[in-house]
Amino acid sequence: MPPAPPGARGTARQAPTAPHLSVAIVGGGPGGLYAAALLKRLDPSRNITVWERNTPHDTFGFGVVLSDETLGGIEHADPEVYTALKAEFVRWDDIDIVHRNTRHTSGGHGFAALGRRRLLEILHHRCRSLGVELRFREEAPDPARLAQTHDLVIAADGVHSTTRTAFADVFRPHVTAHRCRYIWLAADFPFDAFRFEIAETGHGVMQLHGYPYSADASTVIVEMREEVWRAAGFDELDETESVERCAKIFADALGGRPLRSNNSAWTTFRTVVNERWSHGNVVLLGDAAHTAHFSIGSGTKLAVEDALALAACLSEQPTLTDALHAYEAERRPVVASTQRAARASLEWFENLALYLRQPPRQFAFNLLTRSRRVTHDNLRLRDAHFTEAVERGFGCPPGTPPMFTPFRLRGLTLRNRVVVSPMDMYSAADGLPGDFHLVHLGARALGGAGLVMTEMVCVSPEGRISPGCAGLWSGRQAEAWRRITDFVHTRAPGTAVGVQLGHSGRKGSTRLMWEGMDEPLDDDNWPLVAPSPLPYKPGSQTPRELSRAQLTDLREQFTAAAVRAARARFDLLELHCAHGYLLSGFLSPLTNRRTDAYGGTLEKRLRFPLEVFDAVRAVWPEDRPMTVRISATDWAEGGTTAEDAVAIARAFADHGADAIDVSTGQVVADEEPEFGRSYQTPFADRVRNEARVPVIAVGAISSWDDVNSLILAGRTDLCALARPHLYDPHWTLHAAAEQGYEGPGVVWPPQYRAGSRPPRTGRTDAPKPRLTLSDLPFAEAPGA
Repeated sequence: MPPAPPGARGTARQAPTAPHLSVAIVGGGPGGLYAAALLKRLDPSRNITVWERNTPHDTFGFGVVLSDETLGGIEHADPEVYTALKAEFVRWDDIDIVHRNTRHTSGGHGFAALGRRRLLEILHHRCRSLGVELRFREEAPDPARLAQTHDLVIAADGVHSTTRTAFADVFRPHVTAHRCRYIWLAADFPFDAFRFEIAETGHGVMQLHGYPYSADASTVIVEMREEVWRAAGFDELDETESVERCAKIFADALGGRPLRSNNSAWTTFRTVVNERWSHGNVVLLGDAAHTAHFSIGSGTKLAVEDALALAACLSEQPTLTDALHAYEAERRPVVASTQRAARASLEWFENLALYLRQPPRQFAFNLLTRSRRVTHDNLRLRDAHFTEAVERGFGCPPGTPPMFTPFRLRGLTLRNRVVVSPMDMYSAADGLPGDFHLVHLGARALGGAGLVMTEMVCVSPEGRISPGCAGLWSGRQAEAWRRITDFVHTRAPGTAVGVQLGHSGRKGSTRLMWEGMDEPLDDDNWPLVAPSPLPYKPGSQTPRELSRAQLTDLREQFTAAAVRAARARFDLLELHCAHGYLLSGFLSPLTNRRTDAYGGTLEKRLRFPLEVFDAVRAVWPEDRPMTVRISATDWAEGGTTAEDAVAIARAFADHGADAIDVSTGQVVADEEPEFGRSYQTPFADRVRNEARVPVIAVGAISSWDDVNSLILAGRTDLCALARPHLYDPHWTLHAAAEQGYEGPGVVWPPQYRAGSRPPRTGRTDAPKPRLTLSDLPFAEAPGA
């Protein structure tokens, strides 16, 4: 273990503003250089040294793209650097997407780029003018030694950071390699837009990312999946041969012109995440701390923003320890958000082949919105003409947002694409839904959603999660549900109501959610059954392994409940095969350890859920649709994979499922979900476009803009929202009002029509001020 740097044992170090603070910066890339310039400018007494093992003229890659947000920060912090950069920028607004010989252009995006070498020259000049010592062609001393001889060590030494490696036991890095190979090249002419070009070759799909960075040059990145790269023989070509082959493949995009390299090599992208960013007086910056895929142009941007934040925190905080903690607290959520967007973009390109059959214009929209940072509404502001063309191609009537287009499932036509997701309310008595359920579901039906789903309705008393769960094991319960469906059909005509049937399995006999989620009851427990005798978590009841006879009984319980659901006039039935409940327990290898015909391979694990599905489908009315909710990943090692999810969805579709409701997780207690906005939708996207089955996407979809974006891009057919409907039962009506939509996709109840516009909150017609006191020549200073 390396020696701990000074201050690593919890003592507060010298205040950052103390005179003659010595700073060592490892790595002379944009982040390290800009940090050096800022720190020296803010306090000229600081002694700052930058070590860079390469020459001043060495650089890898060609062009650098910076956002207006980043440039604004640079302009505010160091106008001299900003002025020098501004003089070099190439600016453009358009993105060209070429797919199957069709080019679509979207404008209004606003890019600024310059050559990486020129960026470094500007930063070298600025550092020297301020008195920063730059040491080129020199390896930095050992990080532990630097930490002993300097007050602050900034590790800006890139994705292969030696500093991070030296203190790996403290930083605890996680480095993930991905599935595509790519190479950085250049062309000696400027593209007139940011260009994405897709090449479908005999070896597989390849893509070009290109953008101008000067008046006579462009960056060109060629990328493809590893198996395509090998099939095309790139693994056997040298640098020159690879460059020539790429130029031939993308000859149309290049106009027949050659490509050039700069010690370019094929590599795989690695996502770097560190559990900690600082150790004593050592701090990580830029790629040493985090990486984000180049397809969202974020590497240099993040490094420069890190430098800005670090410099500011060192000036604002009383001690170095406080400053480094404040820096990480400020930057970590920003970086995490960027990395989520970059991961979504990266995976989109990894799975590019899934979208090739899309119409070219929808394909272009899908590509533009791949990271979820550019959305339908945002793109409409940038380029309304392009967005409206995509909507027409999708089939949106004029003035109709995608979410308000109808969707047909078997004999049921939903008037819009919004689903109120199943939400357990834990408010039934002996399985009977009561007034609470009538108001809860009735309010959301009046709120305009196309489909309102019940909570998981249990097929037996022993199949409940808690004593407050609703059921359909008796005729009395069916009558109570009929009261609710009649209300929906009568008072909210055009809204469909669906029932979700399930059995809790090993996750049953627990307290109400707000009394202790997944915690066993203190008394009056009932015995649990499951595919295998595995408790959900420590302290949970151990279930009995189901026998063959019990499997038959369970199947009959599901069919009897389905018959009652049909009599209760539900429009749709969903079979709950997710979240670790009984049928889900059969599907996951983490919860199904059986050695008989119902365990082992995925085909065997699917056997009982498919038997239940077939039995229910046989008694469910032919014209009414059935869906299946699955957990597409267990978020745990050794569990269900995305590939498994596609196979599971395809199996249910082959047995007659009309759509797959794609959720994730809640199968094992030690899961590690990757939470974030719309974080589950990539799984629905993959199921839809690989299994070729309609899907319902769920998971932190919180805005109507997200719903429009996902549907128009072809990543889902329906969107199910839970928490937004708890916050606002009239979420769909309000989404229509906010978009100015008044068509047949959503209908305001006549009793609520007066509320279809938000009430005014104050006077809005006051005259706007034309002058301020300071504008007038006779203005006096306050107190004069």
